Amino acid sequence: QLQLVESGGGLVQPGGSLRLSCAASGFTLNYYAIGWFRQAPGKEREGVSCISSDGGSLNYAASVKGRFTISRENAKNTVYLQMNSLKPEDTAVYYCASIMYYSSSYMNQPNLWDHWGQGTQVTVSS
Repeated sequence: QLQLVESGGGLVQPGGSLRLSCAASGFTLNYYAIGWFRQAPGKEREGVSCISSDGGSLNYAASVKGRFTISRENAKNTVYLQMNSLKPEDTAVYYCASIMYYSSSYMNQPNLWDHWGQGTQVTVSS
């Protein structure tokens, strides 16, 4: 059974950091691009960052560029999202998703992604 599981969310003060993990089971991540998406209450799901299967292509939403870093460790079947300088507007449920045939434009098209995790809550508040 193909499964993605996010972890690492929580409550953090503005300016703080969190590292999210997306672990795959039932399949090998090596052949898939992975995207991180988020959805705040009352808002549409939006792309945050994506990484190609070989890690050579990284993409970030303008709102997180310079603060978030995506990386992957294929040997551990895991993708990470390091989030620094967190702001209250980063508060959302964060999801990871996989796709085999990837283009950077797909970050803005969540409907194209194949498999999704259950999400992890990130709350930035003082």
